Amino acid sequence: MRQQVPALVPGALSGRVVLLVGAAGGLGRAAALACGRAGATVVLLGRQVRALEDLYDELLAVGAPQPAIYPLNLEGATPRDYAVMAEALARDLGGVDGVAFTAARFDGLTPLELIEPELWLSQIQVNLSAPLLIVQALLPLLRQSADSAIVFVLDDPARVRRAHWGGYGVAKCALEGLFAILAEEHHEGPLRVHALLPAPMRTALRRLAYFGEHGEAQSEPTLAGAALAALLSPQAASLRGQVLDLRVPD
Repeated sequence: MRQQVPALVPGALSGRVVLLVGAAGGLGRAAALACGRAGATVVLLGRQVRALEDLYDELLAVGAPQPAIYPLNLEGATPRDYAVMAEALARDLGGVDGVAFTAARFDGLTPLELIEPELWLSQIQVNLSAPLLIVQALLPLLRQSADSAIVFVLDDPARVRRAHWGGYGVAKCALEGLFAILAEEHHEGPLRVHALLPAPMRTALRRLAYFGEHGEAQSEPTLAGAALAALLSPQAASLRGQVLDLRVPD
């Protein structure tokens, strides 16, 4: 059976500002809608402005507090860009109470020896370096909140450690280590660190990796999005420092 997901009670995120990094993707959209329905002011960060605008409208349509859009391309972003983002969150929204990382750069299965250097650097940047640098920029704001949370999204280690998963696989393995270290560094106090390991989902990344797979074989990312929103809420206090594994055991 799946690991127990904390209940997301109505209004669990009311009054909270949540930054979703990679909000335009399949899991990002599902998480944004779940957070908005739970009362959060959702900051939609991504590079596809039109998709973010569509999601903005969806959030308003479900009665969520007015969201915000923060366009940013993680591939070329610098520590200064993240510092400016933190300043904007503090100035315009009074701070931030949670951040979740759903952005991913995956370009298909490729042997390591054939990966172009520029592609390798981009995959490491988006999937690993950007989360760390964003956390560094936001830590002062997160610590000002009475209860705050960081959520990393992992991938199945048995899958991404295998041949041809390239820079994405390497970065996801390292991200698990980043989560573990950061969680231990914040094992107490108002800031909680969590990780989410979703079950296989019907997303663009999944289609690119398993192009021969029937799309209906996997579920929509709704469950994972709701679980991510729950981890950002106080109801997840008992899961501090843990990986919430949504996979069905073999």
